[in-house]
Amino acid sequence: MKNLLFAGFLLIGLISFAQSGGSGFGLRAGLNYSNTGDIKANDIAEISADTKFGYHVGIWGRIGGRAYVRPELVFTQVNSDYSGENFKMQKLDLPVLFGHRFLKIFHGFIGPAFQYVLNSDLQDVDLGDVENQFSVGFQIGGGLNLGKIGIDLRWERGLGPNYADIIGGEIEGIRLDTRPTQLILGPSFKF
Repeated sequence: MKNLLFAGFLLIGLISFAQSGGSGFGLRAGLNYSNTGDIKANDIAEISADTKFGYHVGIWGRIGGRAYVRPELVFTQVNSDYSGENFKMQKLDLPVLFGHRFLKIFHGFIGPAFQYVLNSDLQDVDLGDVENQFSVGFQIGGGLNLGKIGIDLRWERGLGPNYADIIGGEIEGIRLDTRPTQLILGPSFKF
């Protein structure tokens, strides 16, 4: 929880700095097309996840001009399907993206995405807590800015497995890898 509070205060400070330097801050929301890892029994893959749509909403700041740093604080819901059983995970993401603008309206970026898992649930199955509520992922993408309106497309992948045990099953050692892989489409508005 201390890490999450630190990340939130860091983002607020960076957004305040961005306002003073004229770089900018704003809101973003959109859809993510995502899935999570396999359900495994004794480290042997049993069931792979099917991809489903989720959503995200958050704030961002941009520091710099042509080359920039863009921290964000985003609430994300990831959805997956395991043979008809729906999996939902809510998390707070703090991507810190390093980008570059070109041709005045386009930009590309890359950077780490720090993740804090708030809740995870597998329909009709008792699921234990994830091993690490705080984990790290990776994002890469690009976008288009037309005045105050922007849109970007990015790909995200968790860097390491983050398991949750399935509780009450007949076989011990059944685990779900909650690490997300997602394609994220998000319009944004700059203040």
